[in-house]
Amino acid sequence: MITAAAVNELRKATGAGMMDCKKALQETNGDMEQAIDFLRKKGAKVSANRADREAAEGAVIAIASSDKKTGVVIRLNCETDFVAKNEDFIKFANDIAAAALNNKPSSIDALKELSINSKSINELILDYVGKIGEKIDVTTYDLVEGNLIVPYIHAGNKIGVLVALSITGSHVEEAGKDVAMQIAAMSPVALDKGDVSQDIIAREIEIGKAQAAAEGKPEAMLEKIALGKLNKFYKDSTLLNQDFVKDSSKTISQMLNDIEKGLTVTLFKRIQLGA
Repeated sequence: MITAAAVNELRKATGAGMMDCKKALQETNGDMEQAIDFLRKKGAKVSANRADREAAEGAVIAIASSDKKTGVVIRLNCETDFVAKNEDFIKFANDIAAAALNNKPSSIDALKELSINSKSINELILDYVGKIGEKIDVTTYDLVEGNLIVPYIHAGNKIGVLVALSITGSHVEEAGKDVAMQIAAMSPVALDKGDVSQDIIAREIEIGKAQAAAEGKPEAMLEKIALGKLNKFYKDSTLLNQDFVKDSSKTISQMLNDIEKGLTVTLFKRIQLGA
């Protein structure tokens, strides 16, 4: 049975109509991801970033070392917005990020074994849970190293970004911040075309074919049309090929190269609440 709550969740996630959402869930036995694909194949205008999904609360922290060669991003989750905005909670998240940056643990479990003021992060989490009565946990930890790391925190600790640039120097840091802001807003799936997984490529081709068929295009043209849609996907969804938000006459790659020949992004991480 498809519940009204599930239909409403899909509607929030995609922006599609209620009846379309109900049919999509019925056709996919209630599977949310498959239902989203079903809507896209039928030509429904689906919100690209699915930003309206119900999100877990918490704080995302992104910081870099003093020499700007290393950066970490962590996500500390809680259950309510009230706790997430509490100064002590934000300080705790920052303390965890600082411990990660100083020690470079190999995993979340290793991170939780680190000590802050003579107590392990695991113990401090348990103390916090006992104090406020909410589940709290570190759910994400990433470490990035490179020639120049630029951190960025967006929307009241809801999104954290790390950008690794190929060239050092204060003259490129502002560009790095612009790129980080773009990543936060546009949520690219990969750095460049060659970094997109085969699973995503196959999925986009399948959806492109289904969309073309639904539009009445001839069978012999479906593959060509789908590949054309895939090229648009690359432009919209891979960082270096995206139009630069501040100047749409240039891609991110072109903007960086104009600042200094050879300047590019070598790696990025984007973490948000609810994703």
